Amino acid sequence: MKILFVGESWVIHMIHTKGYDSFTSTKYEEGATYLLSCLRERGIDVDYMPAHEVQVRFPQSLDELKAYDAIVLSDVGANTFLLQNPTFYQMQIIPNALELIKQFVAEGGGLLMVGGYLTFMGIEGKANYKNTVLADVLPVVMADGDDRVEMPGGFSPAVSKPHPLIDELGAWPRLLGYNKLSAKPGAEELLSHGGDAILTVGAYGKGKTAAFASDCSPHWGSLEFMNWEHYPAFWTNLVTYLKS
Repeated sequence: MKILFVGESWVIHMIHTKGYDSFTSTKYEEGATYLLSCLRERGIDVDYMPAHEVQVRFPQSLDELKAYDAIVLSDVGANTFLLQNPTFYQMQIIPNALELIKQFVAEGGGLLMVGGYLTFMGIEGKANYKNTVLADVLPVVMADGDDRVEMPGGFSPAVSKPHPLIDELGAWPRLLGYNKLSAKPGAEELLSHGGDAILTVGAYGKGKTAAFASDCSPHWGSLEFMNWEHYPAFWTNLVTYLKS
């Protein structure tokens, strides 16, 4: 199986102030290193595209996308796809990347969206996927505006219904937050918390879809979750499930 994993990268620009003087420093980080290594160790071919590379590397045709069995979007907002350099700076008309993803799923590809500050609606509503064509594709209904539910005390998702993806995992570790979602009619809500959907699977056209409302990495992905013995198996099974 081959997947395109997009997102989970960021640049931090800091100001250090020491009395009268200050200076700046910048660092680049990737959050999915452990997850990607788990998938690769279990035989999944992963093409990783950090968020900033979408501007220059994201496929420009459906045929290019069909090189993959599934696409995973994690902590990367809709603007990154919709405002690529040729459009934003040179006013060029180019293929809508989210429309390509929609067509990809309709024709049999898989799509997983993983929660975070810049997925679903995200912090201050900036991820903004509810107002894109992917709202039709995903198996969940997104909230309006900022959809984060911060849980500093931690929460363990509850099993909503039996399913091969979760039947053998036992009790879930605590997570530290999630995006507020509800399952669409016809989709299957597998994990929940307080009436909100945490793991939902569904279909669009000929393809399979999934939405995990919490994170695959810190901070919502707590150390307890990252060190969970079933972490590798859960993500491997979920990604493999998306293959038609």
